[in-house]
Amino acid sequence: MSRRIALVIPTMDRGGAEKQLCLLAENLPRDTFEVHVILLTRDGPRSETLRAAGIPVTVIGKRFKADPTALFRLRRELVRLKPDVVHTWIFAANSFGRAAARLARVPMIMASERCVDPWKTESHFWVDRQLAKFTDAITTNSTGVVDFYADHGIDRNKFCVIPNGIQPPSGNRIERDEAFARLQVPLDRKLILAVGRLWPQKRYRDLIWAAELLGTTRDDTTLVILGDGPQRGELLRFRDSVTIPERVRFAGTRHDVAELLPHADLFWIGSEYEGQSNSVIEAMQAAVPVVASDIPGNRDLVLPGVTGMLVPLGDTADFARQTMTLLESPELAANLGKTAQKRIETEFTVDAMVQRHAELYLRSR
Repeated sequence: MSRRIALVIPTMDRGGAEKQLCLLAENLPRDTFEVHVILLTRDGPRSETLRAAGIPVTVIGKRFKADPTALFRLRRELVRLKPDVVHTWIFAANSFGRAAARLARVPMIMASERCVDPWKTESHFWVDRQLAKFTDAITTNSTGVVDFYADHGIDRNKFCVIPNGIQPPSGNRIERDEAFARLQVPLDRKLILAVGRLWPQKRYRDLIWAAELLGTTRDDTTLVILGDGPQRGELLRFRDSVTIPERVRFAGTRHDVAELLPHADLFWIGSEYEGQSNSVIEAMQAAVPVVASDIPGNRDLVLPGVTGMLVPLGDTADFARQTMTLLESPELAANLGKTAQKRIETEFTVDAMVQRHAELYLRSR
């Protein structure tokens, strides 16, 4: 008899947690698990792949931050489904989902913390601690996340670290001139890519400054930022005040990142906090050397001088300096990229990620 799993997450936007949940839902063995996905707030583009795979998706429709009706609608849905396991992802779903699962008397209740969350107040951590008392396990993708929550009073023994999984590269390949043409970058320039939502957490101002420092030294580098978000207008104005479009370009949301990445000379990430960045994993898979801010999530992936380079958070000069070193030492850069690629191929597979979750779901309470 198959085990019924309810995965609860706020939305199906194009975020890292949503991507991992979809990979998990779509790849759990169908003869062992019956998977249902519940969206607490609203639907999103990633639901298309779930529905195409025959996985039911239910939208609860939470209307505001503390919507009590959403809790009872979610409880009603769980009572109807009678899942053996409820696994919630991200704070809003972790809060509403675990409370609703408790009310619905679900046998096994799990949560997932995907990121170090410095934005949380003591009230948030109080909620986390109360809910942890009846949570059977908390999955995460980073030892840094475990340390963060242990420091805020949650038993580290509750946590199970499961690295993100990434699918093998698709067969779609494009030539370098095609990649540069798509990005509107001249072929004779060194291409640096950054990928992610235009949001304060990502600290794109640091990257823009670093690109300007680098550009004034070499005058042949272009940073292209792939992604969109609420900071777009502000960041464009900032770019125009400190540098020129030849050195920093914004390319918006793109669906061809996997085709573009292999043609980058370097990948940058300057985030203030992360769990385990899918973008970094994808860059490493493409054998692109990574220069990253020295934060817990990035440390799990980037081993300094082995699979990439780490720089102190906010140190724009060191971003430029480390990048200069790699651009001037192509053999070193190539070795970092190849080592990073091998690590992803062996340690960050979808099969391993799914297997670790399946083992948890099959545990008896």
